Amino acid sequence: MLKYHLLIAIRNLKKYKGSFLINLVGLSTGMACAFLIYLWVNDEMNFDKFHAKDKQLFQVMELSKENGNILVHEGTQGLLAESMRKDLPEVESAVPVLSLDKQGMTFAVKSGDKTVKAKGIFAGDQFFNAFSFPLISGNKSTVLESKENIVITESLAKSLFGSADQSIGKIIEWEMAGLKMQTQVSGVAANSPDNNSLNFDFVLTYSALLDKIPNFRQWWNEGANTYIVLKEGTNITAFNDKIKDFVKTYHPTTIFSLFVRPYSSAYLFGKYENGIQAGGRIAYVKLFSIIAIFILVIACINFMNLATAKASRRLKEVGIKKAVGSSRKELIIQFLSEAVLIAFLSLAAAALLVAAFTPAFNAITGKQLTIPFNLSLVFTCFLVTFITGIIAGSYPAFYLSSFNPVEVLKGKVKNSIGELIARKGLVIFQLVVSLVFIIAVLVIHNQVEYVQSKNLGYNKSNVVSFDKEGAVQTNGSAYLTGLKKIPGVLNASFITQSVVQNGGSSTTYGIDWPGKTDKDLINFVVRNVDYNLIETLGIQVASGRSFSPAFGSDSAGLIFNETAIKMMGLKNAVGTPVEMWDKKMQIIGVVKDFHISSLHEAIEPMVFRFEPERTMMVMAKISTGKEKETLAAIAAFNKEFNPGFPVEFKFLDDAYQALYVSEQRVSSLSKYFAGLAILISFLGLFGLAAYNAEVRTKEIGIRKVLGASVSNVVLTLSGDFFKLLIPGVLIAFPLAWFGMNKWLDGFAYKTAVGANVFIIAVGAIFIVTLAAVSIQAIKAALANPVKSLRTE
Repeated sequence: MLKYHLLIAIRNLKKYKGSFLINLVGLSTGMACAFLIYLWVNDEMNFDKFHAKDKQLFQVMELSKENGNILVHEGTQGLLAESMRKDLPEVESAVPVLSLDKQGMTFAVKSGDKTVKAKGIFAGDQFFNAFSFPLISGNKSTVLESKENIVITESLAKSLFGSADQSIGKIIEWEMAGLKMQTQVSGVAANSPDNNSLNFDFVLTYSALLDKIPNFRQWWNEGANTYIVLKEGTNITAFNDKIKDFVKTYHPTTIFSLFVRPYSSAYLFGKYENGIQAGGRIAYVKLFSIIAIFILVIACINFMNLATAKASRRLKEVGIKKAVGSSRKELIIQFLSEAVLIAFLSLAAAALLVAAFTPAFNAITGKQLTIPFNLSLVFTCFLVTFITGIIAGSYPAFYLSSFNPVEVLKGKVKNSIGELIARKGLVIFQLVVSLVFIIAVLVIHNQVEYVQSKNLGYNKSNVVSFDKEGAVQTNGSAYLTGLKKIPGVLNASFITQSVVQNGGSSTTYGIDWPGKTDKDLINFVVRNVDYNLIETLGIQVASGRSFSPAFGSDSAGLIFNETAIKMMGLKNAVGTPVEMWDKKMQIIGVVKDFHISSLHEAIEPMVFRFEPERTMMVMAKISTGKEKETLAAIAAFNKEFNPGFPVEFKFLDDAYQALYVSEQRVSSLSKYFAGLAILISFLGLFGLAAYNAEVRTKEIGIRKVLGASVSNVVLTLSGDFFKLLIPGVLIAFPLAWFGMNKWLDGFAYKTAVGANVFIIAVGAIFIVTLAAVSIQAIKAALANPVKSLRTE
């Protein structure tokens, strides 16, 4: 029986090639899109979850109440991990980790005459026990036992020594921000996987950091992240209650309380609002999952619409089969078999599409996705395809099998009101989805354009930065003098960290001012700078002055931004005495507000402090049009002045764009998905228009004989489709307006959802509908009316 159904199905596919091709292209495109999104979603959902102790691995977070808001911080006290491991029996192991990569800093790593730039972290001795980063060489329990130890990755081992085997026991010198140390390779780790947020080229001991920066031994100092492995069976709610005031045991005046979150949840659920977890990247995971479902549903709708609309072609077949004894059940199985066959043929086509477009999809998403060939995936694909076929063929199967054989053979079957309403409802659904997609693409594009063109309060164009190290650290003044003499270098200075920073900024609560009360808790972003930093970046001075050698030493002077002054409640701030870390200082200037983080965040209170010896980065403004020559000259000068330290340039423009990688990828993906949805909708409308013209062939012939023009016939055939745009617009506009405003709420600074995006969306859908319908309408209108009248 199954063989018989498949044979009939194949014959019908050959007979109705046009409908088959439309369904094949629509379904295969929808399946390919859904599968690519599945690969991306699966990768996102499994990010950071490869660690063997994932269910026990947690990150310790801080809560503070500041100016009526509850804030969440990742940075913790330097001694917290050791104290929690010692004092809390629920803690199996605790690891402090300081990753300087998050602050845009790299290390100069040297072995013999070879020096490379690498990303490093400082970590506690239990790091490789808590985290599952495999070691190629070394014992995970002892590789960080001595403060002089260093664990390097396989790629760094090959860069420095040629192979991992030859690196054990070798001496490596590292330098960063004036800190130097000789270390011995005690282990080699495998390169970290792509689905991992803790990236490093080497791991140094946290005890070495404590020796180099004693402030990390103080309970008032924060910066390191603290990760703990809890014993199995630990009640997390009870544990959070227990550690809430843990820090007060060691630092009674602290403003921070503690809680833990699962380590692997940070990637997807890293956003907090007023102390409550409020999503993060998970929003995009949900969004694209919904998009995948909608695109697949649109493809299924095309199948259902075309199969139902073309029922008249198979009325006699159904009538004869019923007359000779076929049951409705057998007919349903036959039509479902045809739908499932088309679904599996579409799956084969979709597999080819996925294989062809995976590299391009990886380029857009920034991932290294591969197709995992395993029984589980194959079974899932077959199951989804089977279900898709059943859903796509269900309505046509039940609809066609319900006809009365006597009426069918007499030709008395007419389209029911319910059928017409259902078919039109499905077309409206397609139009709604397409409209929402187009509006979403336009709003996302406008927001991305807005963040790229917004005046940030400084000039980021043609500003390059690179690490301050080696001889530059010890003789910075001479270096800047020589650097500014290079043709094409307009200005240059030193700074602690880049002004473009998405997290990881140095901050302090330790500033007092006249009129400050116990309720005034302000966390100031701190940047140590040299002369000319403000001028190099084009930051505008609102009042007072910038740091200048013309006024003698400015070591006691501070420059705040406008937000800081407003939060401090100061008027005529210039000249106001303040204290910073118990040192008497004075406000010498106020700069206009500028953005140091993405437009997702409001401008933070900020202070510039003149302390060149504690800066770690060179920033240089170069002239436009001669970038290549100027950078080459800077590299040559750096090689002469600072031999053994390769320079790596980073443009401030690129650093700013990196803040919006997610938005840019969402924008790109949205365009492609919207295009696919429109393409599938176009195919459906095209097929329905072809059928509409076919069943109205005699009517068209009569109209032409009576004098109707081609344009009149086209308008007559197109009118029914354009009427469906009205309910589509009425449904789509409120949905799109609400959804996109919700998305824009994630930005502190945003564009508006203007009327223009709705007008453009309607215009685009109108053109697509016109193209799909007019092609068939014009073809029918141009046909010979004599042939049209002979069709019945």
